Formats: sequence, structure tokens, C-alpha cells
Amino acid sequence: MSDTIRAADALARRLYAAGCRTAFGMPGGEVLTLIDALEKAGIRFILAKHENAAGFMAEGVHHRDLAPAILVGTIGPGTLNGVNTVANALQDQVPLIVLAGCLDADEAQSYTHQVLDQAAVFRPITKASFTLNAGASHLIADKAVAIATEGRMGPVHIDVPISVADAQVCADAPAPRAKATPRAPSGADLVTARGWLETAQRPVMIVGVDALHQKAHKTIQEFAEDHGIPVITTYKAKGVLPEDHALALGGAGLSPLADTLLLPFVQSADLILCVGYDPIEMRPGWRNIWDPAQQNVIDIAAQPNHHYMHQGTLNFVTDCAATLRALSDGLDPCETWPAGEVYQLKSAMAAAFHRNDDWGPAAVIDTCRKVLPRDTLASADSGAHRILLSQMWECYAPRDLMQSSALCTMGCAVPLAIGAKLAAPDRPVVSFSGDAGFLMVAGELATAAELNLTPIFVVFVDASLALIGKKQRERQLANTGVDFAMHNFAAMGLAFGGDGVTVHSRAALQEALEAALRAPTFTVIAAVIDRGAYDGRI
Repeated sequence: MSDTIRAADALARRLYAAGCRTAFGMPGGEVLTLIDALEKAGIRFILAKHENAAGFMAEGVHHRDLAPAILVGTIGPGTLNGVNTVANALQDQVPLIVLAGCLDADEAQSYTHQVLDQAAVFRPITKASFTLNAGASHLIADKAVAIATEGRMGPVHIDVPISVADAQVCADAPAPRAKATPRAPSGADLVTARGWLETAQRPVMIVGVDALHQKAHKTIQEFAEDHGIPVITTYKAKGVLPEDHALALGGAGLSPLADTLLLPFVQSADLILCVGYDPIEMRPGWRNIWDPAQQNVIDIAAQPNHHYMHQGTLNFVTDCAATLRALSDGLDPCETWPAGEVYQLKSAMAAAFHRNDDWGPAAVIDTCRKVLPRDTLASADSGAHRILLSQMWECYAPRDLMQSSALCTMGCAVPLAIGAKLAAPDRPVVSFSGDAGFLMVAGELATAAELNLTPIFVVFVDASLALIGKKQRERQLANTGVDFAMHNFAAMGLAFGGDGVTVHSRAALQEALEAALRAPTFTVIAAVIDRGAYDGRI
């Protein structure tokens, strides 16, 4: 007779085989067996202070080890606390495995305390939702990993009933399903696309998160250099091409100021290559900015276009790297943008987001980029500072800037940085938060202290919801519901066992950053700026 293990062990072992080494969450009585199984499989369970933050910590780890992220929540309020981070994972294409405790089906028929249809909650915001079944535990685990990581990545939810977690199943797991081979285009459409590329004089690439997931960054750089094609990225895909490269035009998505320069450039192109470009990250100003009947547009995506934010002249549902190689194979490069338009645009973008302020949010970002090492990992919370930072902060490798790009969730930067530092302890890590977003998750400083982590938490302190206040002023509405008290964020850092400093100048910020890089604990740097400091800058 073959050996047996618990169904929870079958699930945990499959997650370990997929590369998972950490799980985050908050325990409850309904997930104790599950947590025990994760630990026994070699997956460390880390206690966060809130499930939403736990999900972002898990994402921060994922961006470093590329394994599925794991969020654990107990029945009812625990699991529901993670709804936002799960919805974010769907929109931002994060392979998050949500393990939720629940009652056994028969018990749930007559017991109502904390009981609700969790699958119904998660079904619209996940790629799939399962209830673990003892007899199919190996199969469900394999399906969950495959669905989460293949195609366009995203979250998968698994309800784990109490008795099922403990049920004995065969220890021998069937082999996981073989991964699909990346596809490349062929036939007449490929011939047409190659002809466009061969003759294009003003080509441009818009690169998005699909390319990042498909590890296409080296091919993208080679393709851009071979054919002289400038590259615009979404914020999530920053660093796919090092942003100090002559062909890198930086990120786009939320900045009206950047759009005044980037959109006319794109509209002047005679060939647009959308490479893994998911426009969910973009503001409405990017909706249907080109006419595929007037411009040659090649759309390379992981799944068919059902968003209708843009259209392609040719649509390839294929692998980004394989498609670029098929397009380029054997073609001779030709001169592109002969009037120096790329250099002119880079110069105009640099002038629009100038760095010569004595103080203010741009000065904070500029100082941090100059002082912190080139390989620094950064996270950015939602708000006015994120828009400015996403334009000014140069990235030199994929995944070096983490943010909630599609859902734009406040409170994500701190936990993303904690997860990144846990997974990459030898790299400097900095998070950028507005003061309101920081207040949402300040309790996670305790998690950073408990894990002995040393990220740097930079807080833009203006005692307001800066982006919303800016929108009120632009609409000539009264200042309502956006201002709050000035708080001592440096003291919060000290209270939770780290360091903390308040700065009002470039010189003080530089000194604080240099000290934080040497510090044995985390550091909170509160950068005090004026209200309204983002007006005219984003």
C-alpha cells in the first residue's frame, strides 16, 4: 500500500515544486493544518498585520523569485480582507494563489457564523476558483499553478475545508502537465508584417507587462537596436529596456504632461509594434490614439484583444520574443527617424520633468535616484507622487519598480518593499508613499522589524490627498475631504523599532539616505513638501 499524506500536504508540495518558498497572511482556526503543511513542505509562513498587505508582500517576493505568490486567509473576514489585493493581481497579472479556510460543506448547511459563499466573491476577480477535494487534491493543485502562471498570469482561489485539509490521500503525485511551447506567427500575415518592418522609417514599440512575464527583455533590446526602434513602456514594464539607453523613451500611462509629448510622436509613426502591451495601465487619453487603417499596427499579445482600448492592423496572439525573432530574421536594418526625432523627444521629456527644483517632490525623487545605487529596487504607492516618480525614476532592469499599475491601490508600496527586501536581502530597497497611503499600512513596519529587514520608506508629507486636491482645483471645486493633520512619520519608524528622520532639503535627504543604506534596521524618511507642489508637474 502506498504512503499517504494529508490533502493539505499535497497542495503544499505542489506549490513548493512550483518554486514557492514563502506564504503570507493571518492564521485562524480553519487554516492551521494548511499552514502546518506549508511549513513542512519548505514554504515559510510569514505573519502580516493585514491580509491586504500580505498579498502585496507576496507580490513583492514574486517579482524577485518569479514563483507564484501565496496569500493565506482564514474564513470570512480574514479572506475578505484580501479582496483588493486579489483584484489587483488580476489586473496587474500577478500569479497569486489564494488559500482560504472554510467550513466543511455539510457543516455549512446548518452553521452560519462567519460563513458566506467565498467562491462567489472571488470568482469575478480570479482566473479560477476551486474548492479542495481530497481525492483530487493533487490535480487541483496542479491546475491552480498552471492557470495562475500560463497565458496572461493572474490569481487563483482555493477554498480549503477543515476536514479536507486533514484527509489522507496518496502521497504519489502525478506528473504536472507539460508547459505549452511558445508560439510564433507564420503564413501571409508574417510576410506582411516583415515587409512593414523592412520599409518602416518611423517605427515605435510600446511594451507592456506581457513581455515582462515572458522574459522577453533581451530580445526586445536586440530587436530595438537592430532596427533602430525607440521603446515606450507602461509603468509596470519599466526597465524592459534600460532607461538610460538612447532608444528608451521611458514609461507612460497616467501623466497628461508626458502625453503631450509622447502621443504626437506615436501618431507620427509609420509602424507601431505593441509588444505585450496591456492598456489597462493607461489613462483614457491613450484610448484609440491611432487608426489601424492609416498606420501599420502589429499587436503581439498573450490573449486576444477584448478591451477595445486600441486596435491592430495585424493581431498576433503569440509569444513576444518568438514573434520579434520571426519578424526580424534575415532582415537588414534601415535608417529610422532620420530627422533626429528620438533625440528631440528625449530632450523634451527631460525638460518637461526637469530636476533642478531646490525642493519639492521632484527634488526628492531626483536626490533619491542620484544617491541610491543603480540596482535599487523601488516601489511606489498610488497618488500624485507615483505619476511624477514613474516619469522621473530611471529603471535599468525589468521589475525594478513595483506598483499597482492597473488598479492603482493605495497602501501597496510599503508591503511590496517588504516582500522585495525579504526575497533580495542584498539589494537596496526603497518604497515611496504619500502620507495618506502610508497611514493605511503603517502597522506593517512591525512586520519589517520582526523580519529584521532594512528597506527605506520615503514618505511625501504634505498632509493632503495631493492628487485628489489637484483634481478639485482643476475643476474649480471647493477643497473638501482631502486635507488632514500633519503627523510625525519619523516617530512612527522609531516606535516600531526602526529609524526615522524628517527632512526639508536635498542636503538633509542625502544625509538621511546615506545613513539608511548603512543602518541595521529599516528607516522612515519623512520628506515634508508644500501642498499643491505637484501642480504643473504631472
